[in-house]
Amino acid sequence: MTDNSRPLRLGFPVKVMGRPDLKSQDTRRWQKNPHLKCSLELLDAVLDYLRAEKLDMYRLSSDIAPYATHPDMPQFHNMVTESDAELRAFGVKAKEYDIRLSFHPSQYVLLNAPNPELTRKSIWDLSSQAEMLDRMELDDEAVMITHVGGVYDDHAASRARWIEGWEQCPEHVRRRLVLENDDIRFSAADALWIHERTGVRLVFDYQHFWCLNPERLDMRDTLERFLATWPAGVRPKIHFSSPRTELREVKQKITPKQRAAAKAGKARKSDEILKAPVKAAARIKTVLRPPIWTGHADFTNPFEFATFMRMAEGLFFDVMLEGKSKDLSLLRLRPDLLRFAPDVAARFGITAADAAALAADEAMLEDGADAEDEPDVDEGLLAAE
Repeated sequence: MTDNSRPLRLGFPVKVMGRPDLKSQDTRRWQKNPHLKCSLELLDAVLDYLRAEKLDMYRLSSDIAPYATHPDMPQFHNMVTESDAELRAFGVKAKEYDIRLSFHPSQYVLLNAPNPELTRKSIWDLSSQAEMLDRMELDDEAVMITHVGGVYDDHAASRARWIEGWEQCPEHVRRRLVLENDDIRFSAADALWIHERTGVRLVFDYQHFWCLNPERLDMRDTLERFLATWPAGVRPKIHFSSPRTELREVKQKITPKQRAAAKAGKARKSDEILKAPVKAAARIKTVLRPPIWTGHADFTNPFEFATFMRMAEGLFFDVMLEGKSKDLSLLRLRPDLLRFAPDVAARFGITAADAAALAADEAMLEDGADAEDEPDVDEGLLAAE
């Protein structure tokens, strides 16, 4: 049976923004011979940071083994095997610190691609990441999250083709792989349809559920159904993020023809909302546009999160926060919960005894916090606009 006496975990993905000196993977180009061993050495310091801040769930970068599955660079293909001792030691430390680890392969890893070669390459990528988790000797809570993939002009056929890709995966991949509902293509109902035919575990994504739920499923019922796909003794996890609400600043080039017209006082009237007046000789203008709701906010709205957790009263799951400010989003949410929703804070083991430490986190954030500019791996493509 799952140990429900343990507080729920909160986690964040990949980049440690509270400590810019900490790197999450070896980012050297292939000419410099990057290696998984180097990534693990860098991540060893990340584990120490997580423990010091009492952060007990973390998503590893899907690129910690650089070029390990690059078809044209066989010199890197044995990287995971060569790192067996280092992977085992890293897993021992993660278990000692009680930190739950996971992967989220990129949007280019597709089990439902019409091109069999792309599916084959995707399975290779998944196999490599599953092997790393196996060599870390982690239990079944350490998973790889994926999406159904593209629609390719035929939603039903693409959904069914995912099952064909799943059936081609080796056992160690199927044991680690979990499927997530997405925000613009395949809904929670689609994920449940696939689960019923494969048994694949499901990860519920809160923001995606709001963005794509044409079947009008009930949130509590759907969450319960997703959690029930996990085996006894393995705590499920979900994803939570708040949508961006601010105006987007979009940089646009001004053509020589447009500049000439502006200098001559013949510029065409535009309905665009500009951040500032555009000078006649300007080459770039900043246009303000409404938010795209699939985009992740920098921080987690504590009122929205508390409302969700109260709706989920009595259910047990860990929560991966996908705010763009990464660990800073988590560091801010904890004191917010203690202040605004102490009943919810208690579910995560956050109590009044932690107030002083959490106040220190808030003070650090007031000194300045930056958000990640790039779209997260599971944000809709439109969110990158």
